[in-house]
Amino acid sequence: MGQDRTGIVAGIDVGGTFTDLVQLDENTGEVRLAKVPSTPDNQAFGVMDALATAKCDLPALDLIVHGTTTTTNAVLERKLSRTGLITTQGFRDVLELGRRTRPQAYGMTGRFEPIIPRNLRIEVPERMDASGEVLVALDENAVVEAAKVLLDAGCEAVVVHFLHAYANPEHERRAGEVLSSIWPNAHITLGHAILQESREFERGVTAAVNASVQPILDRYLARLSEELSASGYDRDILVMNGNGGMVSSRIVAREAAKTVMSGPASGVMAAAYIGRLADMPDLITYDMGGTSTDVSLIRGAEPAVSNEIEIEYAMPIHVPMVDVRTVGAGGGSIARVNEAGLLEVGPHSAGADPGPICYGKGGRDPTISDANLILGRLDPAQLAKTGRIAPDKVAQRFAEKLAEPLNLDVTEAAEAVIRLANTKMAGAIRMVSLSLGVDPRDFALFAFGGAGPLHAASLARELGVPKVLVPARPGITNAIGCVVADLRHDFVQTVACAVEDLEEGQLESVFATQSAEGEALIGQERVESERIRYLYSVDMQYAGQTHLLRVDLERPDVSRDDLLRLFEVAYFNRFRVALEGVRAIVVNANCSVIGERQALDLSTLIDPAGRKPGVADARVGHRRVRFGGDWYETPIYRRDFLPLEFQISGPAIVEQMDTTVLIEPWDRAEGDRHGNVIVHVDGAA
Repeated sequence: MGQDRTGIVAGIDVGGTFTDLVQLDENTGEVRLAKVPSTPDNQAFGVMDALATAKCDLPALDLIVHGTTTTTNAVLERKLSRTGLITTQGFRDVLELGRRTRPQAYGMTGRFEPIIPRNLRIEVPERMDASGEVLVALDENAVVEAAKVLLDAGCEAVVVHFLHAYANPEHERRAGEVLSSIWPNAHITLGHAILQESREFERGVTAAVNASVQPILDRYLARLSEELSASGYDRDILVMNGNGGMVSSRIVAREAAKTVMSGPASGVMAAAYIGRLADMPDLITYDMGGTSTDVSLIRGAEPAVSNEIEIEYAMPIHVPMVDVRTVGAGGGSIARVNEAGLLEVGPHSAGADPGPICYGKGGRDPTISDANLILGRLDPAQLAKTGRIAPDKVAQRFAEKLAEPLNLDVTEAAEAVIRLANTKMAGAIRMVSLSLGVDPRDFALFAFGGAGPLHAASLARELGVPKVLVPARPGITNAIGCVVADLRHDFVQTVACAVEDLEEGQLESVFATQSAEGEALIGQERVESERIRYLYSVDMQYAGQTHLLRVDLERPDVSRDDLLRLFEVAYFNRFRVALEGVRAIVVNANCSVIGERQALDLSTLIDPAGRKPGVADARVGHRRVRFGGDWYETPIYRRDFLPLEFQISGPAIVEQMDTTVLIEPWDRAEGDRHGNVIVHVDGAA
C-alpha cells in the first residue's frame, strides 16, 4: 500500500435486507457508520449508497473490504451462468448420480436438478487410475470439439473435471491449455485447482459451482470497481471469502466458489476478534438479521471451519468455509396460520421492501418484528423508516391474520410467534453444539444482527448458556468483521494412506508445499501483513467408514504415533466410542496460511464523547413490556449514553441505532471496557 497510507479502512457487508458500512480511522479513532437498504438487482448501488450515506471520502480511503452475497444468492436462487462440463468418458452423470441420499429422508418425494444439465456435459477420451498412472491418453481434438459444442450452446463458462485428477492433474492442465486457445474468456475451471480431493462427486459439484458463479462475480466486481473509480477510489478491494479470510478482487473470481457464505463468515470473524478482546474465546455466535439466523461455534478464538458444507440437498461445496448453520427466522420472517390451522414462522420473509408492518412501507403480513412491537420490546418511532405507523394498526393485522384463526388474543398470538421463532433458532444452535458433542454451558452466546440481542437471553436460558455477549454495534457486526479479518488461504490435499503406511516426513512435505503456496499468494496482495500464521490439520477416518473427522495438529512434523493418538482422542470425544484394532486412515492434509493484519481499536465504535457519567443519566424513558406472560414497567436506556463499565438489573431495554438489547426481569447486565454489554442469564448455568 506504499508510504501514503491514511489509515482509513471501510468494511461493507451486503445482507439480504440491509447493506452495512463501518469506516475506521486508525489515527484519530473516528468512526462512520451507515445502514441502507440492499439493492438485490445490483448490489453495487447499495454499496455506493452506504458510502455516500456515511460521507466517506473515497480518495482518502486506504482500503475497502467487502462481504457480498452475490455468489450465495446466485446458487440458492439458481440464477447461474450457462456452464458446460468436459469430463472423462463414461462419467458425465457423476453430478446427477451423487450419493445414496434422498431430498426427503423418509419418502420418495422431492427432486434434484444438477447445476449443469446433461446436454451440456460432454465426455472425452482420457483416464488416470487412482495412483495417477495414465490408462488412456487425453484426446485433445475431442476437447476442442467439445468446446465448440458448448460455445454453440451458449455456454459462458466451462469446467474440466477428469476422474482421479487429484492424483495426477496433467490431463486437466493440458485440457485447460487447449481450451484457453479457443475459449473467448478466462472462465475456465479445472476441478483439481479448486479442490484436490479424491471424491469425484464433491469435487465435480464444487468445480461446477465455481464455474457457474465466476462470470457473475466477475461482472459484479467490475461494475463496483468502475463505480468506485469514478468516485475517486484507486486502491484495491478485498473480498471476504467463506473461510473468514480476504482475497484481492483482482484474483477472487478465479476461485469464486470460495466466496459462498462470505457474509455470514465475516460476522463470525468479528465475533472471534471481539471475544478475544473480551476474554471470552469460546463463543456460540448468533446472528439474527432481517431474513434469517446464522449460528456458528468458536473455540479458543478460532472459528470452526469445515470443507464439507452442503448448502442445500446434493449441493456440497467442499472448499473450507466457516461452519455456519442457517434457519429461516429473521426479524422480517412472516408468521402465518397454515392449512392445518397451525402457526408457522418463516422461512418466507417480508425483506426490506415492503418489510414488516411496523416499518410503515406497505407491509401487510405479520412478522417477528411486529410481534416484538406488540409486546412493547420495540419503539415504533425507531422502526418507522418512512413515517410513523400506529401500533394499533399492527395489532389489527395480527388479529386478522393470526389471533382470530388461532382463537387467541393479539398479545398471546405475538407471544406464540416469538416462542416458535425462538424454538427454531435454538434448534440451529443445538446443531453446532450438542449435535457435535459440545456442551453449550461452556460457552457464551455472542448475539448480533439487528434482531439478535432481542432474543438472545431467552435462547441462552433455554440452552443453559450462562452469558450473552452483545458487541458495541450488533447490527453492523458483519461489516466490522470485514474490517478486522485477516488474509487467508486454505489448502486441501488428498493423502489416502493408513497411518502405519505413512512415510517419514510425508505429511510434513505436503504441509511445506501448501505453506509455500499460501505465502506466495499473500505476497501478491497489496495489503500489509504483520505476520504469517499457519494452521495444520488432517481429515481422518477408520477403514470402512465414509465420514471424515477433522484432527487439528499443533505442528506439521507430527509422528505416526502422535497422529494416531490424536485421532483416537478426537474420535472418542465426538462419538464416545473407541474402535480398537481398526486401521486409521489419513484422507486429507489441510493447511491454512493466515496473514494477520494490524490490530484495530474498536473502543470508539460508540463515540466516547457521548457517554454520560452515570447509568441514570442514560435513561431516556420507560414503557410497558411483556415478559413471561406479565407486563412490566420497563426503563429505556440509550446505549450511546451509558458509561463503559455500567451495571443494570432487569427488566430494562437498551436502544441504539442498529439494534435493541432486551434485559429480562430475572437477568442483569454490565458493560466492559471495550464497549460490550454482557448479560448474565439467571438460572441458565
